[in-house]
Amino acid sequence: MRDRIQEALKHSRADYTEIRIEEKETTRVVFRGRELETANANIDKGGIVRCLIRNKGWGVATFNNLDDLLTKVDQAYQCALVASVPEPVELAEVEPVQQVVTAQMGRDFRDVSLAEKKAVAERYNQIVLGFSDKIIDSQAAYSDSFSRIILANSEGTYIEQEKPAVVVGAFAIARDGDNVQQAHESFASTQGFEYVLDKDELARKAAQKAVELLSAKPVKAGVYPVVIDQMLAGVFIHEAFGHLSEADFVYENPKAREMMTLGRRFGKGILNVFDDGSIPNLRGTTLYDDEGTPARRNWLIRDGVLVGRLHSRQTAAKMGEPASGNARAINYRFAPIVRMTNTAIDNGTTSFEDMIKDIELGIYACDAYGGQTQLENFSFSSGYAYMIRKGQIAEMVKDVILAGNLFTTLDNIDAIGNDFKWLNTGGGCGKGNQYPLPVGMGAPHIRIQNVVIGGE
Repeated sequence: MRDRIQEALKHSRADYTEIRIEEKETTRVVFRGRELETANANIDKGGIVRCLIRNKGWGVATFNNLDDLLTKVDQAYQCALVASVPEPVELAEVEPVQQVVTAQMGRDFRDVSLAEKKAVAERYNQIVLGFSDKIIDSQAAYSDSFSRIILANSEGTYIEQEKPAVVVGAFAIARDGDNVQQAHESFASTQGFEYVLDKDELARKAAQKAVELLSAKPVKAGVYPVVIDQMLAGVFIHEAFGHLSEADFVYENPKAREMMTLGRRFGKGILNVFDDGSIPNLRGTTLYDDEGTPARRNWLIRDGVLVGRLHSRQTAAKMGEPASGNARAINYRFAPIVRMTNTAIDNGTTSFEDMIKDIELGIYACDAYGGQTQLENFSFSSGYAYMIRKGQIAEMVKDVILAGNLFTTLDNIDAIGNDFKWLNTGGGCGKGNQYPLPVGMGAPHIRIQNVVIGGE
């Protein structure tokens, strides 16, 4: 295959040519209620050619038949010839790489029978259903995927990468009369089948939270000091800030360019935010992005000041900044766009006890259940929450919606916990019709003053 790819690249008449080929094996088992809803295994194989003519633009051809790469390169080139760009397209320089990256797993899930995978999902489903007679519906899922990706370009890069992932999740719906509540939990790993075999507590937690929410009172709307847990903090920094750091959005949106000016102060000196695709065994780890740029730690906020953003080679050249290793595609059917990898708020120094001890009346918001952002404005629902009364965690409350302006909220972060953790959850990120892209999120607890909370 490598010889055929190299031949096709030499054949191209474009200024720059890139070929990406992917083979992906997937398995998915889903129980809904007491019924087996899904049990399937698939293999998907295909590729994409991108040709660039600098004063014309990009041409793209995707394919499933790998027999005639020369024809696909010609098709992409012909598409580039009829493209039209307002200014020549430049790519930031990246040193050519030749490397093979193999996956390291314990028990390879490709060697596990579908029956055994079904048993995993069925066990977690039974735990949810058997937790309480108030549980009226459930969903439990097992899924795995193993991708082999070859990326080569006309500059001399040739990379082979293997990317495994295994995910389990549990979802519970509880009812008491007309009161219906729901909760979910998930776990993902890149290290092997055995990492999803001991997650009984995950299923119990989903069921327990759904039942507990039946007794929770709606929160009273107002402005509170709020402590948010690692899950909600990770989702917040990904959704509300991370997407604003993606340079294609910044470059194309004048309002975003105005807001995301390097050197602008975004918070107090305790706030540090980064994106890093090079950390082993995380959901968003990709040692080379889908343009062949090595992953690295990209600091976005340092000591409260905006210092960086995320780039593809094209956006990096446009903005005169280095490529960051963040050009990613969900699969071979798509050209890469600027995406996050593993995004996090860095660890702080405050203990959880110190974070809440001076709060007379506040909210401890946990987990994330949906949300939306529009430029600097955001609205997030927590999965569940508790009142903080006189420095102590008190009763559970529900329907907690956090809303506000991103920059005001970042500036109101006045304590960052010393309990950082990566969130090994399933799911993924959506952008430009590419969903779900595996990403990682991490954070410690954080405390935010003057948060507007929607409720009763």
